[in-house]
This record gives sequence, C-alpha cells and structure tokens, in this order.
Amino acid sequence: MSDFIREVDEEYRRDQAAKFWQKYQNVIIGVAVVVVVATAGWRIWESQRLKAAQASGAQFQAALQLVRENKPKEAEAAFLDIAKSSNPGYQVLARLRAADEISSRDAKEAVQIYDAIAADAAVDPLLQQAAKLRAAYLRIDDADQAEIKQRIEPLAAPTSPFRHTARELLGLAALKAGDMPGAGRWLDMVVADPQTPQSTRDRAQTLLGLVASGATAGQ
Repeated sequence: MSDFIREVDEEYRRDQAAKFWQKYQNVIIGVAVVVVVATAGWRIWESQRLKAAQASGAQFQAALQLVRENKPKEAEAAFLDIAKSSNPGYQVLARLRAADEISSRDAKEAVQIYDAIAADAAVDPLLQQAAKLRAAYLRIDDADQAEIKQRIEPLAAPTSPFRHTARELLGLAALKAGDMPGAGRWLDMVVADPQTPQSTRDRAQTLLGLVASGATAGQ
C-alpha cells in the first residue's frame, strides 16, 4: 500500500511539475537568459576595466620616467593627459603629479589644482589631505599665518598621518609671523613625537634655535 501511495505521489508531482513548466517556461527561460547575459556582461566589463587600469598604469609609469629623465614639460603634459583618462584612481594621482611639475614654473596654478583636488568629495580623503599640504607648502612664503592655519591646522591632529609636516609648516608660518610662542609650541610637538622622521625632527630643532634666539632678543 505504501508503495502505491508513493507512486501516486510521485506521479502527482511530475504532473504538477509538467503543468508548472508549461505555464512558466517562457519566464524561466527569460530569467536564465538574463542571468547568462548579465554574467557575461559583467565579465566583459571587468576585463575592460582591468585593461584600462593596466593601460593607465603603464602611462603613469612612463610619465614618472620623464620626471626621472628631468623632462618637466613632457612629464607635465603626460600627467595631464592621464588626468583626462577614464580611470578614477590614476586621474587623481596624475592631477597631483601634474601640479607637482607645474609648481616649478607657476606656483599659483599648482595651488589651484591642489585646492580643486582637496575640495573634490570624490577623491580619497588621504589624497585630499596630501593636496592641502602641498598647497600650503607652496603658499608658505606669501600667505599669512591665518591662511596657513586655515589650510592645514586639522592635519596637525595627533591621529593625522600628515601631522609631522603639518606641524612643521605651522611652526614655520608662526615663526615667519613673529609668533614665537606659537612657533615653539608647534615645533616642540614635532620634536616630541617619537614617530617624527629624523629629517623633519632635525629641521624642527634648527627652527627651535631660531625661536629661542628671537624670544631672547625680544626680552
């Protein structure tokens, strides 16, 4: 009896499956086609993206080689060309490097590029901060202390990866403005930080000597 019931049950299921297939076969086939096409499209897109990234990487390396060969005009043009490419990562790096090359002939134009990168919400925060720091470095001779502080004081925070250079520039701006207490405070922070690179610490100690001389002369 149990075998008979099982056979009837299986026959019923086959019948139901056949009816289901007849009713929904077009939908099922359509969905399968969509999945296959989507998967193939994704793989094609991934392949094209990888090829584009590899091409941009090769272009970037070629531009860096021009820098090593001391060909600033050619390097600048190469970086600007990459900045117009479709690869977002290399676009930003190329903009930064193009600004580096431009800074040797036109600091104002370079600052504008750095400021644009720093204000671009689509750019990685670390690259935004690097752009802010580079702009401040170029402005240190002409800007007043307030501008330099506005530009990079947040980068001097204890957790900032750029704190060492930011503090050094803030100390230099304060020293330039005759703010000896401010200069001493920033430069002391540079020297006291155990993670400060030795070259940066050495420069800060030299500047602290100037701060001490200025403070003594002012007494």
